Amino acid sequence: MDKRSKIALYAIGAVIVLMMIAEVTKPKALNWRDSYTAADKIPLGCYVFFNELKEVSNKPIKVSTKTVFEALKDIEADKKTVSLYINNGVSFDKQDAESLIKYVENGNSVFISTTHMYGVLSDTLNIRIGTDYYNFFKKPSLNSFTSPHLKTNERHFKDVIENSFFISLDTLNAIALGTTKVEKTEKIINDTIPDTNINYIKVPFGSNNGAFYVHTNPFAFSNYHMLNGNEAYAATVLSFLPKHQIIWDNYYKSGRKVITSPLRFILQNQALKWAFYITMISLILFVIFRGKRTQRIIPVVEPLKNATLDFTRTIGDLYYQHGDFTNIITNKIQYFLEQIRSKYYLDTNELNEGFISKLAIKSSNKKEDTKALINYIVYLKSKPNHTEADLIQLNKLIESFTKSKI
Repeated sequence: MDKRSKIALYAIGAVIVLMMIAEVTKPKALNWRDSYTAADKIPLGCYVFFNELKEVSNKPIKVSTKTVFEALKDIEADKKTVSLYINNGVSFDKQDAESLIKYVENGNSVFISTTHMYGVLSDTLNIRIGTDYYNFFKKPSLNSFTSPHLKTNERHFKDVIENSFFISLDTLNAIALGTTKVEKTEKIINDTIPDTNINYIKVPFGSNNGAFYVHTNPFAFSNYHMLNGNEAYAATVLSFLPKHQIIWDNYYKSGRKVITSPLRFILQNQALKWAFYITMISLILFVIFRGKRTQRIIPVVEPLKNATLDFTRTIGDLYYQHGDFTNIITNKIQYFLEQIRSKYYLDTNELNEGFISKLAIKSSNKKEDTKALINYIVYLKSKPNHTEADLIQLNKLIESFTKSKI
């Protein structure tokens, strides 16, 4: 290699090294994605707000990483709590919405701050959230409170904002707590949307002093605004809530981290990633160099006999010989109800008239036959002891019901 070639090679190497250094040392681009999680320190995360909330709360904050249905079923009925749901969009499925409604009916409170809300809960509260995309979707806005005593806590959000407000609400039940005002710079023909609109309401619900608090500016609780002089507004918004233990939702978040497979978790961890690569390379080399078969022919092994039916018959005979009809009936009822839950997706906790009607329709049985079976099951569950006649009658009714149905 001549001198000129060496110089060119060194120059190319130096350029590559400089490019690598520049790539490694350059500052990271600011992440403006919606998050609202308690751990995110990006502009639209809720790290600052969550930690401030822990400081001012007189009770420990419970963090929920589950769906509404899973999280609220463990709440003790005699302890009142407040659940916070803050995200750029909130939508609960029917099961979660019903759990949330029952939760509020028991005297608890729910605070929701979002720019978009739809689904069963929105229909139940009879509210609609929207925005004026022509005039003030991302324009500076003044967020105020309806109480004149709170005027000092109103704030002007100059940027990082999407102005949403209530375009429809139940005026008989909803109580307006706050408003948003945007000055329109252009006049649109046939524009009927006023400059000032309601953006914070309270909807009392149930007979136990429960309530929904719905707010349409989740940006107020983001790191960006909490560190830019708008923390007083966020604190005033929450001051309307009852002083109960707070449940912070960390599940319904745009920034919630979801790991759907073990491989994704491994590749996100530097040490595990290299261990995985080394293992895969080792296996490939092993296959290449040890691919030739060296073991003896594997003998044929007869598969084990399936003794499940014999075992079941033996257990049944033992129960029958000992005359333990109560145990047999209990297990038979439990097995039948489990079939109902898994096939027809019906709740078997309450065997009432509504359950009987749904079961009759879904199973294509007559309502009279269905009612006779369910009533007999209820009767047997109420008895402390059972006879052989009870077992035979139950078996006949179940066989008649499940024939060609389950």
